[in-house]
Amino acid sequence: HDEVVHGKGSMLMKMAAWHIPDKAANLRALYAHEWMWPGKKLLFMGSEFAQPGEWADGRSLDWWLLDHAAHYRVHALVKELNALYRGHPALWALDSEPAGFRWLDADDNTGNLLSYLRFERADQSGDVVATVVNYGGEDKAWVRIGVPREGRWEVLLDTSGYDEHSSPSTAGTIVEAEHVPWHDQPFSVTVRVARLTTIYLAPAVEVVESEVAADAGATDDSEAAPTA
Repeated sequence: HDEVVHGKGSMLMKMAAWHIPDKAANLRALYAHEWMWPGKKLLFMGSEFAQPGEWADGRSLDWWLLDHAAHYRVHALVKELNALYRGHPALWALDSEPAGFRWLDADDNTGNLLSYLRFERADQSGDVVATVVNYGGEDKAWVRIGVPREGRWEVLLDTSGYDEHSSPSTAGTIVEAEHVPWHDQPFSVTVRVARLTTIYLAPAVEVVESEVAADAGATDDSEAAPTA
């Protein structure tokens, strides 16, 4: 938070890449990793839309950058991260307790991958979210990660989806947990993780078909289409 002023460089310009699109992709992956990590979040003004210049108290933020796609995509991601954060108690309920966090893989130094779980409750019931971060320069077409529950898991977020030049986003993809123990978890799923990308997964919310049918068939007279 305090490392983007006094000659230290902005968050965007700290990213280890030659070109702005890659810097922005790396920054999006970092922000998604940061939002998922235990602890509260702090950004200097302007960092939420990847302002290249340092924050300064003597001038306005460079709001005009939002007219450029690379910066607007970071801005849009931050809004979605905030919504996901509010909507998933696993990301804050046990923020300062070890029981709220569990590493899956912190040692893949050759692949530049990180993966871990966040839990809402110490007994690992309730909300749970898995994170996979690919800080490497290559797409990972087939990554297996351990998960604590069987059933269907949904990709909640894929930061590569905020760049039109990247691989197609996997957000919304449903994967089935297999009875294959992995990362000290009883089940596992396989996912694709694009280069410089973070993805989130959580158990898919199952919708009862009868409830959907009931909702579709219920029509309020006030909402009925007008007739000629």
